[in-house]
Amino acid sequence: MDNPKKYRMVCTLTFGDIYSQIIVWLIVLFISLAAALGLMGASRPIYALATVGLILVLSLPFLLFAFVTTLLNHIEFNAIDVAAEAAASLKPQPGVGNMAGQAT
Repeated sequence: MDNPKKYRMVCTLTFGDIYSQIIVWLIVLFISLAAALGLMGASRPIYALATVGLILVLSLPFLLFAFVTTLLNHIEFNAIDVAAEAAASLKPQPGVGNMAGQAT
């Protein structure tokens, strides 16, 4: 371990990666609401509220698990070459240090 390395964490997650998970969960939510409306006409409307609550309580852990695993699959650790980064930071960059519109 003479040469310790530095790492940069990069998250490549985009909205498109979780978009389908959100759509599926919304479908489950609307189906539960439709079931609740169907049960509202019954003699005991408390069953309708219990149905919506049960479906939400049972589906949220799966949604959370899907989000977390998708996030963890899109996290990357890239090794950084310390010497190359130090040399690049010492090299002057064009336009840095001058204010825009100011003559030098």
